[in-house]
Amino acid sequence: MSPAQANQPLPAGFWLAQYQIESQLSLGGFSIVYLARDMLGDAVAIKEYLPNALALRAGESPEPVVSPRHRAVFNHGLTCFFEEGRHLTQLNHPNVVRVLDFFRAHGTAYLVMRYEEGRTLHAHILKHPGELGEEFIRNTFGRVLNGLRAVHSSQLLHLDIKPANVYLRQQDGSPVLLDFGAARQVIGHDVPQLRTMHTPGYAAPEQYEKGPQQQELLGPWTDMYGIGATLYACLGGKPPPSAQLRLERDDMVPAVRQFSGKYSRHLLETVDMCLHLDPLRRPQSAHTLQKRLASAERDVDPPGLLNRFSHWIKGAGK
Repeated sequence: MSPAQANQPLPAGFWLAQYQIESQLSLGGFSIVYLARDMLGDAVAIKEYLPNALALRAGESPEPVVSPRHRAVFNHGLTCFFEEGRHLTQLNHPNVVRVLDFFRAHGTAYLVMRYEEGRTLHAHILKHPGELGEEFIRNTFGRVLNGLRAVHSSQLLHLDIKPANVYLRQQDGSPVLLDFGAARQVIGHDVPQLRTMHTPGYAAPEQYEKGPQQQELLGPWTDMYGIGATLYACLGGKPPPSAQLRLERDDMVPAVRQFSGKYSRHLLETVDMCLHLDPLRRPQSAHTLQKRLASAERDVDPPGLLNRFSHWIKGAGK
């Protein structure tokens, strides 16, 4: 099965459990997101697990065809996707997408999320390239990190933080973390085509590691790299170079030099700290980074091996 083949979305009017599909919101290599209505007529967003390197829906049947050689990997990713949904239904935080329901149907799985009007941070950056003020950046990411602390306290990682996955509500501009990437990360181990699904510039270097030891390398510090890359994009309108390229030859101009005079040195040093290739030199928790963004002091709870796991297990939700 060719990874270039795109999956056919479910048609408008299709009933998926108690939800009726209205339209397609987005189509990616891993999933399709639909706008739908529940039985009361309320709008919801439904995310369908459908990695096109593993499964293909091309005919009238809603059930995708999975080749025998990809069945085990597809099922493993499906289990991770489903478990992620189960955990997220228990997480009710204003800065994390609200998952209302999750279920299996038609040979795959679905997450039902609250639908809100707004636009992504990516769209906001495109509209105001290199023009975002420091107050907006600090306030927005302070709240993003509030949500990420709740995620980490639930023993989850996001693993796909980027401007397209930070949603700004139309009502008040408050941010919401979208589209968790843990299931995508898991199946990317076994399917080379899916390793390219990391958005260049936003994935941490340890996310590109191969082999069973990779899962041991991932932690809150991995999400801190994604936060740093997203901050970098806010400063200059584009992400830093890919971590894969930086590992071979690091030509990235540090934020403290690239944006000197435009933003405070404290903010720029914080961005550079998040973008360290060495995970031990990054902030080790969302709480640590949040304190740095809220503080005028240069060093607040600096990263290091000693506080790495204490923040992960105990401190992320304080």
